[in-house]
Amino acid sequence: MTFPRPVVPLARPPECVVELPGSKSITNRALLIAALAEGESTLRRVLFSDDTEAMLGVLDALGIPTAVDRAAAEVVVSGTGGRLHPGPVAIDARSAGTVARFVPPVLLLGSGPYVVDGTEQLRRRPLGDLLVALRDLGARVEDPSGLGALPLTIHGCGGSGLGAMVDIAADVSSQFVSALMQVGPLLPAGLRLRLTTDAVSRPYLDMTAAVMAAFGATATVTARAVVVAPGRYGATSYTIEPDASAASYFFGAAATTGGRVRVQGLGRSALQGDVGFVDVLERMGAEVSSGEDWTEVRGPAPGQLRGVDVDLADISDTAPTLAAVAALASGPSRLRGIGFIRNKESDRIGDVVGELCRLGVDAVEEDDGMTIRPERSRLHGGVVDPHGDHRLAMSFAVLGLSADGISIDDPACVEKTFPQFWDVLEELRR
Repeated sequence: MTFPRPVVPLARPPECVVELPGSKSITNRALLIAALAEGESTLRRVLFSDDTEAMLGVLDALGIPTAVDRAAAEVVVSGTGGRLHPGPVAIDARSAGTVARFVPPVLLLGSGPYVVDGTEQLRRRPLGDLLVALRDLGARVEDPSGLGALPLTIHGCGGSGLGAMVDIAADVSSQFVSALMQVGPLLPAGLRLRLTTDAVSRPYLDMTAAVMAAFGATATVTARAVVVAPGRYGATSYTIEPDASAASYFFGAAATTGGRVRVQGLGRSALQGDVGFVDVLERMGAEVSSGEDWTEVRGPAPGQLRGVDVDLADISDTAPTLAAVAALASGPSRLRGIGFIRNKESDRIGDVVGELCRLGVDAVEEDDGMTIRPERSRLHGGVVDPHGDHRLAMSFAVLGLSADGISIDDPACVEKTFPQFWDVLEELRR
């Protein structure tokens, strides 16, 4: 049993440099691709959290050796070139959406049945578009619930007998496309994906292609197609950049309190689209500067941030953070283009709006986003229910740095992607 964690407002604006763990999204891509490579790869600045531990568990279940050094944040992966332990094998995705979506296509390289399952929360997250694409490629996939969700049974075929071209919808999650991209180089003729919809969170496809390229594979991403050349993955040494979604909480804290926060290791060449969150803060009145390996946000005086009307489709994981920031702005904000985030760990529109309203913020839920009107609000303290969602817990903590009396229920839910969050948050007081 956990108790609500009070968030004590900052006594003064922060002036600090923050060191953040590696990106969850890149860590899980790198772990999986290193496992499919030929030879031994060393991954540095690895994030160790519930989601990445789930991926490490998958590698173990599939007979892929790893040497883990948590103190050094390093993992050495002895890749097998796509040779997997034959089924039957049980895969526990825990609550990790990346595992539930990335792993099923890879299991086609094995032989026999593989059962993929996870938590009740993960069972509620949709996989239908991915399953349709796998079946259209010729894969045998069993979906006992008939709902296009976990649990699944994937029948490995050694990669043979599969097509080389398939249509896939990408308006629910870009992870469906990334999942197929990553297995593409190991299919006999590669893979061509035709996107039947615009891709949400499009920068994640570019990220996937970049991580694949680091291991020697080629994927070309355009607006409505992805082409993956046949070949193989080669072992390499790879350093994972800091998590840009995690950085959004600290950039948001700087913007709302009039402080200055710099994140090392996350600069102009970052792979993650979520670094674009600072551009939104700049539109709201924050000052942003960056170098090759750092980004810094300096906020205006408290209460001087402007409201913003912004499409967050490409940086949707930062929507809860921006909602917290917008509650402290001087005018209304419209967050749009994010209807698909209702299917994340929580309903990130309805649940965010509900918790804001409980704290006295005037917030309205809309089909594709939300409107927040701080000029009509009477912000007050209260216990925030994050609905089991790590991003809601961390976002409302940003609000608590400026408003008295806010506590976060179930604070341990941040362990899904950022176990050190509460300790790093306290560094803002130094």
